[in-house]
Amino acid sequence: MTTQRLPFPVPDERAHYFVGSYADMHDLVQDLVVPDGVPEAAATVLRTARELLRQSYYCYEFSTVAVMHSLIAVEIVLRDRIPDAGKKPLHQLITQGAADGFLTARQAEYLDYGRQIRNGMAHGQTTHVAMPPAMAVPMVTTSFTIVSELCAAPS
Repeated sequence: MTTQRLPFPVPDERAHYFVGSYADMHDLVQDLVVPDGVPEAAATVLRTARELLRQSYYCYEFSTVAVMHSLIAVEIVLRDRIPDAGKKPLHQLITQGAADGFLTARQAEYLDYGRQIRNGMAHGQTTHVAMPPAMAVPMVTTSFTIVSELCAAPS
Protein backbone atom coordinates (compact mmCIF):
# COMPACT_ATOMS: atom_id res chain seq x y z
CA MET A 1 0.00 0.00 0.00
CA THR A 2 1.39 3.38 -0.94
CA THR A 3 0.63 6.51 0.95
CA GLN A 4 0.04 9.80 -0.69
CA ARG A 5 1.58 12.77 0.99
CA LEU A 6 -0.55 15.86 0.66
CA PRO A 7 1.25 19.05 -0.28
CA PHE A 8 1.19 22.09 1.95
CA PRO A 9 -1.50 24.53 0.86
CA VAL A 10 -0.54 26.98 -1.82
CA PRO A 11 -2.64 29.95 -2.85
CA ASP A 12 -5.19 29.22 -5.54
CA GLU A 13 -4.11 31.28 -8.53
CA ARG A 14 -7.62 32.77 -8.74
CA ALA A 15 -7.22 34.21 -5.22
CA HIS A 16 -5.07 37.00 -6.58
CA TYR A 17 -8.06 38.36 -8.47
CA PHE A 18 -9.56 39.52 -5.18
CA VAL A 19 -6.70 39.84 -2.64
CA GLY A 20 -2.96 40.23 -2.67
CA SER A 21 -2.15 37.89 0.22
CA TYR A 22 -3.76 35.54 2.72
CA ALA A 23 -3.56 38.30 5.34
CA ASP A 24 -5.95 40.34 3.18
CA MET A 25 -8.61 37.66 3.63
CA HIS A 26 -9.12 38.93 7.16
CA ASP A 27 -10.38 42.24 5.76
CA LEU A 28 -13.02 40.38 3.77
CA VAL A 29 -14.45 38.64 6.84
CA GLN A 30 -13.63 40.93 9.76
CA ASP A 31 -17.24 42.12 10.09
CA LEU A 32 -18.60 38.57 10.24
CA VAL A 33 -18.89 38.38 14.00
CA VAL A 34 -21.38 36.06 15.66
CA PRO A 35 -23.41 38.18 18.08
CA ASP A 36 -24.41 37.17 21.57
CA GLY A 37 -27.71 35.34 21.79
CA VAL A 38 -27.21 33.12 18.75
CA PRO A 39 -27.75 29.45 19.66
CA GLU A 40 -24.43 27.60 19.78
CA ALA A 41 -25.40 25.24 16.93
CA ALA A 42 -25.99 28.19 14.59
CA ALA A 43 -22.99 30.12 15.93
CA THR A 44 -20.67 27.21 15.19
CA VAL A 45 -21.98 26.95 11.65
CA LEU A 46 -21.55 30.69 11.07
CA ARG A 47 -17.97 30.64 12.38
CA THR A 48 -17.23 27.72 10.07
CA ALA A 49 -18.69 29.62 7.10
CA ARG A 50 -16.47 32.59 7.94
CA GLU A 51 -13.38 30.39 8.11
CA LEU A 52 -14.27 28.71 4.82
CA LEU A 53 -14.30 32.14 3.22
CA ARG A 54 -10.83 32.85 4.58
CA GLN A 55 -9.54 29.49 3.41
CA SER A 56 -10.89 30.11 -0.10
CA TYR A 57 -7.54 31.82 -0.61
CA TYR A 58 -6.13 28.31 -0.85
CA CYS A 59 -9.18 26.49 -2.23
CA TYR A 60 -11.31 28.85 -4.31
CA GLU A 61 -14.37 26.59 -4.15
CA PHE A 62 -14.54 27.00 -0.37
CA SER A 63 -16.29 30.33 -0.92
CA THR A 64 -19.25 28.47 -2.42
CA VAL A 65 -19.20 25.97 0.44
CA ALA A 66 -19.24 28.92 2.87
CA VAL A 67 -22.47 30.23 1.33
CA MET A 68 -24.12 26.82 1.52
CA HIS A 69 -22.94 26.38 5.09
CA SER A 70 -24.21 29.78 6.18
CA LEU A 71 -27.70 28.77 5.05
CA ILE A 72 -27.62 25.92 7.56
CA ALA A 73 -27.35 28.49 10.36
CA VAL A 74 -30.38 30.35 9.04
CA GLU A 75 -32.33 27.10 8.85
CA ILE A 76 -31.37 26.21 12.44
CA VAL A 77 -32.68 29.54 13.71
CA LEU A 78 -35.84 29.45 11.56
CA ARG A 79 -36.66 26.01 12.97
CA ASP A 80 -36.23 27.45 16.45
CA ARG A 81 -38.40 30.53 15.78
CA ILE A 82 -41.23 29.03 13.72
CA PRO A 83 -43.84 27.14 15.73
CA ASP A 84 -44.36 23.56 14.58
CA ALA A 85 -41.40 23.75 12.17
CA GLY A 86 -40.77 20.05 12.68
CA LYS A 87 -39.22 18.53 9.59
CA LYS A 88 -40.65 21.03 7.12
CA PRO A 89 -38.33 21.65 4.17
CA LEU A 90 -36.43 24.92 4.04
CA HIS A 91 -38.71 26.25 1.29
CA GLN A 92 -41.70 26.00 3.63
CA LEU A 93 -39.76 27.56 6.50
CA ILE A 94 -38.85 30.51 4.30
CA THR A 95 -42.43 30.95 3.13
CA GLN A 96 -43.80 30.68 6.66
CA GLY A 97 -41.07 32.95 8.05
CA ALA A 98 -42.06 35.65 5.56
CA ALA A 99 -45.78 35.15 6.21
CA ASP A 100 -45.24 35.36 9.98
CA GLY A 101 -43.12 38.51 9.64
CA PHE A 102 -39.85 36.91 10.80
CA LEU A 103 -38.33 37.55 7.36
CA THR A 104 -38.66 40.50 5.00
CA ALA A 105 -39.63 39.84 1.40
CA ARG A 106 -36.04 40.57 0.36
CA GLN A 107 -34.63 38.15 2.94
CA ALA A 108 -37.05 35.45 1.83
CA GLU A 109 -36.00 36.05 -1.79
CA TYR A 110 -32.30 35.78 -0.88
CA LEU A 111 -32.87 32.61 1.13
CA ASP A 112 -34.89 31.00 -1.62
CA TYR A 113 -32.15 31.78 -4.14
CA GLY A 114 -29.55 30.28 -1.82
CA ARG A 115 -31.78 27.26 -1.20
CA GLN A 116 -32.03 26.63 -4.94
CA ILE A 117 -28.24 26.74 -5.32
CA ARG A 118 -27.83 24.45 -2.31
CA ASN A 119 -30.42 21.99 -3.59
CA GLY A 120 -28.83 21.92 -7.03
CA MET A 121 -25.52 20.96 -5.50
CA ALA A 122 -26.94 18.54 -2.92
CA HIS A 123 -28.99 16.67 -5.52
CA GLY A 124 -26.32 16.53 -8.21
CA GLN A 125 -28.04 18.92 -10.62
CA THR A 126 -25.15 21.37 -10.27
CA THR A 127 -21.86 19.57 -10.09
CA HIS A 128 -19.42 22.45 -9.95
CA VAL A 129 -20.01 25.97 -8.81
CA ALA A 130 -17.11 28.29 -8.14
CA MET A 131 -18.48 31.42 -6.58
CA PRO A 132 -15.89 34.18 -6.29
CA PRO A 133 -15.36 35.42 -2.74
CA ALA A 134 -16.49 38.89 -3.82
CA MET A 135 -19.90 37.32 -4.52
CA ALA A 136 -19.87 34.92 -1.57
CA VAL A 137 -19.01 37.43 1.16
CA PRO A 138 -22.24 39.47 0.74
CA MET A 139 -24.29 36.27 0.72
CA VAL A 140 -22.66 34.97 3.90
CA THR A 141 -23.01 38.45 5.42
CA THR A 142 -26.73 38.29 4.70
CA SER A 143 -26.97 34.96 6.51
CA PHE A 144 -25.15 36.48 9.50
CA THR A 145 -27.56 39.44 9.45
CA ILE A 146 -30.68 37.27 9.22
CA VAL A 147 -29.52 35.04 12.07
CA SER A 148 -28.66 38.10 14.18
CA GLU A 149 -32.06 39.67 13.55
CA LEU A 150 -33.97 36.46 14.20
CA CYS A 151 -32.12 35.90 17.46
CA ALA A 152 -32.57 39.51 18.59
CA ALA A 153 -36.33 39.49 17.93
CA PRO A 154 -38.58 38.46 20.81
CA SER A 155 -39.88 34.90 20.48
